Amino acid sequence: MKKPYLRHTDCKDAELDMEKGLTADKIPSFATLSDEERRALSDILVVQKVRKKQMVVKDGQVCHYMFYVCKGLLRQFYFKNGREITEHFTCEGNIAYCIESIFKNKPSHLMMEALENSELCLIPYAGLVELSLLYKGIAEWLRHFLENNLILHQVKADSWRFESARERYERFLREFPTVAGRASVNDMASYLLMTPESLSRVRSAVSNVAGKKSGYIQKIEEE
Repeated sequence: MKKPYLRHTDCKDAELDMEKGLTADKIPSFATLSDEERRALSDILVVQKVRKKQMVVKDGQVCHYMFYVCKGLLRQFYFKNGREITEHFTCEGNIAYCIESIFKNKPSHLMMEALENSELCLIPYAGLVELSLLYKGIAEWLRHFLENNLILHQVKADSWRFESARERYERFLREFPTVAGRASVNDMASYLLMTPESLSRVRSAVSNVAGKKSGYIQKIEEE
């Protein structure tokens, strides 16, 4: 059987701490894999440990990997009119990648950095595609992952189009409950298409409503 393609170049250039020995059980289960399929997938996985503020994907770099976050927090962002715009946050149990770069093998202008000391599981996309041609379970895993990812992007696009600033923030709290206390106000504000000042006002309003609800429930329980 042909050994799946694994590209080490970018990681070496970035001076990242990497090691083998990871099992496929670490990554999300989008499909049921046989023991043979799990072993084949495990063979191409690599662990990467990055420091806070370390760049995982730089501007102009081709993204060859899907990054599963075992521990920590990643932020994807780009520059527009000299400002950093946050595109996405990825915390434990989720996968980040630069869509156009990884599919078209072209340099990315969407960058990725670690907001905390993080441990990542790197899945080489080329190797994953090769395995999907050999194993039905892995092909199903890849298909379900891509479907799920497309749905998430559509939900986000609809939120930006149709929801108010407050609704976007409340959705953010539901979808990223741990990130709200770990990312900076500036990063969250740019992700939510707000200024930091607007986000502060929205957070204050939401907090006040939550406090009133809590007080009302406590009063009912006391009665």
